[in-house]
Order: sequence, then C-alpha cells, then structure tokens
Amino acid sequence: MTALRERMIADLRIRNYSPRTIACYTERVAAFARHFGKSPTELGPEHIRAYQMVLVETKHASWTLFNQTVCALRFLYATTLQRPGVIEQIPFPRQPKRLPVVLSRAEVARFFAAVPNLKHRTVLMTMYAAGLRLSEALGLRLSDVDGERQCLRVAQGKGQKDRYTILAPGLLEQLRTYWRLTRPRTWLFPGRPLEQPLTASAIQRCCAPAARRAKLAKRVSTHTMRHCFATHLLEAGTDLRTIQQLLGHGRLDTTAVYLHVASAREGRLRTTDLLAGTASAPTG
Repeated sequence: MTALRERMIADLRIRNYSPRTIACYTERVAAFARHFGKSPTELGPEHIRAYQMVLVETKHASWTLFNQTVCALRFLYATTLQRPGVIEQIPFPRQPKRLPVVLSRAEVARFFAAVPNLKHRTVLMTMYAAGLRLSEALGLRLSDVDGERQCLRVAQGKGQKDRYTILAPGLLEQLRTYWRLTRPRTWLFPGRPLEQPLTASAIQRCCAPAARRAKLAKRVSTHTMRHCFATHLLEAGTDLRTIQQLLGHGRLDTTAVYLHVASAREGRLRTTDLLAGTASAPTG
C-alpha cells in the first residue's frame, strides 16, 4: 500500500466514512492513477478532465461510477493533498432523470414464487416488506428482529445512521419459517463461513433468472424491492414523511420521486403488511 493511499484511508476514517465508501473511493482513485501510470500527486485538472472523457466516451461508465470517481477525486485533492483549487475544476455531470421500475403486488408475488432458494427469497422478501437496501438486509442480526414491538432495527444504514422500520406479521411469519429450517445464530442471513453475512452478489445473481421464470417483462434488481415498498405504501395512502423515515432518506425530495410512479389506487393496501395476500411461495 502506498503512503498516499494510507493517508487517504486515514483521512476517510477520521471523518467516519463507512468501510464501503472507503473501499469505493480508494478503488476509484487507484483506477485513475492506473490509467495514467502515475501517482495522483503528479496529475492535475487536465488529467482529471481527460479521464472523465474516457469514462464517458470509451468505457461507457454508468453515472453512478462516474459520480463515485468525481467524489473520490474531490476528497483526495481537497482533503488529503490539500489542493482545493483542483476540485473547482472537477464538474459533476447532470444525470438523466429516470423513474424507478416498480412491480405490481401480483408481479411481486410471482417473482418471490420464482426464487427457489429459501434464504435468497427471504432476503428479498425482507427488503420488500421492510424497505431495506440490500446491504441493510444482509447486515441484520437475529437481535435486530423485535417480534414483540413488530419492528426491525437497521444498524448503521446508509450515512451510518441507525433506524427502525416495520416488521409486518407476514414478514415475521416468513422469518420464523426460515429460522426453523435454517437455524441461523448471529447473522440473520449468514454466508460461508457462518461467521460472516451472506454476500451481496449471491442475491444479485438470483434476480434476473427469477424474473425470467416469473415471465416478468420488467428488469428486476434487488433495489426494485425497495422501490416497490415505497410505491405500494404511497398507493395505500401512507404519508410521504413516514415513508421517508422508514426508508432512511435524509431528504424528503429523494422520497418524493415515488409520487411520480404511485398510482391512484389509494387505500387498497395494508400499510403495515405488504406481504399479506401475496401468493404463497415454496418453503424449501
């Protein structure tokens, strides 16, 4: 590990950035340095601009990766290298505004029924019924499930914030079935070894095949479950502020995007149990 990388990691840790963000930023900076075959200390605004053009025109990078690169380089030059003048010349792109893909309740039920692995299916059901990000669902411990108070504790979610979200009867029943058959100990969804949580890739890989088996025309990812949670609650008449708190959004306008995709079917869903009434899925 180079001295510059060590210093950047230390700067990120001092500011309480999450391990995931630290890994992301250091990889983005490393890719920038590899492209030119030089240390970032020898590079400046003209190199950053040239690299941005490579990301857009040659690598056809996603806007997420592009913005991660910009954020990483801004931190490196402004904080670690103490060259704030450089970041003034690192533009953020205007991202295309796209509405999230949302499944109907019937499509959600078909999707779950097409996921044969019990653990994978239960992770996705938890994301849908509680509005969790994939990393939040995989980070759940048995102690985070509070059946008495009907809530789930999300420890150190995005932005390193703790929050509580709903644990509906339908999800609690699914979790109890899952627990009886798998007997997890510490992590609710353990991986291999059992002392570590399940990896995100294991869940991400199962979505596309399940969508094909369910004959869904829409592109389904793990994050689709969270989009469905928010949209279905809005369609049920749940107020936007409550949904914002359940999702753990820092800004209300982030949650407001679901106003554009929610239909006018107000009051047809139970706001506390999105799994209620869905088609039964295999338990094995």
